Amino acid sequence: MSQPLFRGSGVALVTPMTPSGIDFPALERLIEWHIASGTDALVVCATSGEGATLTYAERVEIIDRTVRQVNGRIPVIVGTGSNNTASAVILSREACDAGADGVLVVTPYYNKATQRGLVRHFTAVADAIDRPLIVYNVPSRTGVSCTAETYAALARHPNIVGVKEASGDFALLQDTRNLCGDDFVIWSGNDEDTAAICMLGGAGVISVAANIIPRELHELTALCFADRLLEAGRAQLRLSPLIRALFCEVNPIPVKTAMARMGLCGDLLRLPLCEMGKKNRERLFAAMDTYGVTA
Repeated sequence: MSQPLFRGSGVALVTPMTPSGIDFPALERLIEWHIASGTDALVVCATSGEGATLTYAERVEIIDRTVRQVNGRIPVIVGTGSNNTASAVILSREACDAGADGVLVVTPYYNKATQRGLVRHFTAVADAIDRPLIVYNVPSRTGVSCTAETYAALARHPNIVGVKEASGDFALLQDTRNLCGDDFVIWSGNDEDTAAICMLGGAGVISVAANIIPRELHELTALCFADRLLEAGRAQLRLSPLIRALFCEVNPIPVKTAMARMGLCGDLLRLPLCEMGKKNRERLFAAMDTYGVTA
């Protein structure tokens, strides 16, 4: 079995913003905090990073600054997906040229490609780069889901190393493991599924919750890898109310709200995302207090 791009907890990093652009000092502080807290990889410019609203120049600067600051200490993975295959190819090439260790490519949204189209899409992107590509399957956002047979076809490409699975479909996950073997890596794309996916042989999680509890997510995956499964299950259950609160509105609205409360960065979001509703904010803060999340 080849070594995965990373094992453990990769944070789906938010993009700190100001009214005039990217808050780079806050981004630098977050990067150092994550490395010190045991985060195993950084994923930038993806869903939690509001990648869909970043300008081209902002993307370039975020990637360049992140790669230079991390300086090889942990992998840097860049969200480069698009519903336009040509755009995904360009974004992926540019991320790799900037020094990214890998790319995260979401299934094309809105177009709702067939399974044959999905294979061709990811193959075209993988053919264009020389770094690992992680498929991102999140049907709740894109309206389309990969099948296990599609994963098996993609797994034959040397640059397609695995999938961030956020379908919540455990039958799909088991079929994928059986069809693809150990070299096609599965990372959980849902925080609440982390322990269960690790127990099926997954390599960890690409996590939203790690934005506020990085050490806890790293430790949860470490328990799974050490076969301390009962402890891992208890840790997952303890996390459950906080995770649910972090998704009571569309991501990354709640997690940015939580981070602002902790003093990690501001809670500014770009339209069409907007500030959190009062009742949900109260629910989130109560969950944070119960779990003991502080700055």
